[in-house]
Amino acid sequence: MSRRLVWIVPAVLVFLAVSFELARYLSASGAERTDVIALLRDQARGDVPAMLARLDGCAADPPCAAQVQRNAARLKTEGRVKILLLESGSAYKLSTSTGLSRVAWTALDVKGPTVVQCVTVRKRWSMLHGARVELERIGPRIGDEASC
Repeated sequence: MSRRLVWIVPAVLVFLAVSFELARYLSASGAERTDVIALLRDQARGDVPAMLARLDGCAADPPCAAQVQRNAARLKTEGRVKILLLESGSAYKLSTSTGLSRVAWTALDVKGPTVVQCVTVRKRWSMLHGARVELERIGPRIGDEASC
């Protein structure tokens, strides 16, 4: 085996390992978006049990469960849910973090307003398991220019 090959093989393996971890790390924002859109679709249908199932620990927290019920009643709408903007409060961190993500959404196929809400998101990151996203809470509708 040549000296060159002794260096090339480990370098390629390190490159592949780093690339794999980087891809898993960058996919966390996609996982957050997927979870948030599913929660908003449940909310638009007025499906309280489905919303509570998606929010970690919310069903056991009376104020959180009450907020979910209010949201489902007030923000129920027809049409397909479309996220217009998602500003993650916990994106691109290499540790476990909890943050407020601001989401602006609307319902397509119906003439409805833009809705802005805050979602509490917990992201857990480890080199072994990659990123895990948990939605914890969803707030009421806030003003279009309001921040979380």
